[in-house]
Amino acid sequence: MPQLAESLVSATISKWLKKPGDSVDLYEPIAEIITDKVSAELPSTIKGTIAKILIGDGETVPVGSPICLIETEAADHASAAPTGEMQAAGNAEAAVESANGDGSMRNRYSPAVQQLAAEHGVDLTKVPGTGMGGRITRKDVLAYIAAGDAGKQASSATRGAVPQAPVEPVIDEANVPVRSTGLHLSETPRIAPVEGQAIPGRGETFIDVTPVRNSIAQKMRQSVTEIPHGWMMIEVDVTNLVVLRNKLKDEFIKREGVNLTYLAFFIKAVVNAIKDFPIINSVWAVDKIIMKRDINISLSVGTEDSVITPVIKNADQKNIAGIAREIDVLARKTREGKLKLDDVQGGTFTVNNTGSFGSILTHPIINYPQAAIITFESIVKRPVVINDMLAVRSMANVCLSLDHRILDGVICGRFLQRVKDTLEGFDQDTKLY
Repeated sequence: MPQLAESLVSATISKWLKKPGDSVDLYEPIAEIITDKVSAELPSTIKGTIAKILIGDGETVPVGSPICLIETEAADHASAAPTGEMQAAGNAEAAVESANGDGSMRNRYSPAVQQLAAEHGVDLTKVPGTGMGGRITRKDVLAYIAAGDAGKQASSATRGAVPQAPVEPVIDEANVPVRSTGLHLSETPRIAPVEGQAIPGRGETFIDVTPVRNSIAQKMRQSVTEIPHGWMMIEVDVTNLVVLRNKLKDEFIKREGVNLTYLAFFIKAVVNAIKDFPIINSVWAVDKIIMKRDINISLSVGTEDSVITPVIKNADQKNIAGIAREIDVLARKTREGKLKLDDVQGGTFTVNNTGSFGSILTHPIINYPQAAIITFESIVKRPVVINDMLAVRSMANVCLSLDHRILDGVICGRFLQRVKDTLEGFDQDTKLY
């Protein structure tokens, strides 16, 4: 079991994709593992044949433990003299290890490194490793690619391929039913199926706790046990934002292939407020508070049986259009079960769009160990008093749960006010790019 992340000490085998006797290629997935609330495919680091599986489905093992045995071609020809090409590769690897001194981690590649190498046709034995024990990091591979050596190995077909963004159906909001509350819902709420084992004669059902659900339970318990939660809410007039989005959404989906959601504008407003109040972007470290430099937004995405938080990395460096694309990609990968470990790591602040299913008020639990979590509730048409006159406006509540060890009401009140100012400041002249 490889060290897939710095904080990872163990992982669970969800299921094996290969069985004894099956051949595997380099970087080909051999098993699905579960850790940090996400399923990820574990690629093979060598080419050969599965000889024996040591860890069964559902078992949890520490990092560094063997999980299977793979018989390689080299094992069948151990007595044969190495070819010139193999000798050259060995010399290159030895040279890299020699340059780094300690090469104990040289041949341990993370899935992210393996995928990046496969996409660009990089021979990892030729890449200098700057990580601990000579381990190759993503930065090492990117630097090698930037140097131009990797480009010679990549196939022309790979270089010419241009991924096309999938197109979601456009929702005709004119025909969306309006409830008596003035609440707009884009679809009828779905009923999630519940699978379990019925208990004869008792009218009860046993439901197995999955590794993902168990991970959620542990994190939520840790959050409410260790973090003294505080809660605040502010009301926002998003009438101008509704007009702006309705004006741009059709052109945007034609141009980008993804929906322009309110969430993209909300995340942009949150990121701008974090830049003004960076203490919001921090964690508690017992005797000190660590304020994060990068603004990585964890996005709560609900599936039929869990909530997963993929991360929009460096959200402060993206415009509204870029955030909208990230939301679409991460939401799709989450619901299709294609998230990778890198997609859910590094989050510094969590945003939840609870309004997407009709909620108007939420008291969210903080995504441990972050300092706060914010929710964007449903947009509802309500009568509002403006200059002593009644007007029908599109209103939304924004709710914030905070770690009271780090944050207080004054700073969070100002933070919410800055979010409100930005959301109410969007108008028809706002640029997406």
